[in-house]
Amino acid sequence: MNIQQLSAQLEIDEGKKPRIYIDTVGKITGGIGRNLTDRAFSEDEIQLMLRNDIDMVINQLDNLFPWWKQMSDRRQQVLCNMTFNLGITKMAQFKNTLAAMQTGRYNDAADGMLASLWAKQVGARAQRLSTMMREG
Repeated sequence: MNIQQLSAQLEIDEGKKPRIYIDTVGKITGGIGRNLTDRAFSEDEIQLMLRNDIDMVINQLDNLFPWWKQMSDRRQQVLCNMTFNLGITKMAQFKNTLAAMQTGRYNDAADGMLASLWAKQVGARAQRLSTMMREG
């Protein structure tokens, strides 16, 4: 069977939606007719989405904070993790914390992280990430 032709037919018949929507029978749907109400993501789909999201965060950080790659790997992971959780727009609002990171004042950056509303919302995650920021 010609999978490319079938794929083209299904894209026409099902439509191609980049966002989640409710279909005509009330099912949560996305992509090209993917019934998300009744069908879970496979492990490889989950990992593909995660990798795409990580790549997006890295690109955003590269564009907005080019200095971030000068930090240690663990500190880069902290900034990526926070940006993944908050989104780049809210991450950019951590002006003092980011300034501390940029100038190598990692204890100040960790303190800023812990003093935020974000830390109250994510609890143990903030504790773990602030420790990583301090220790590098």
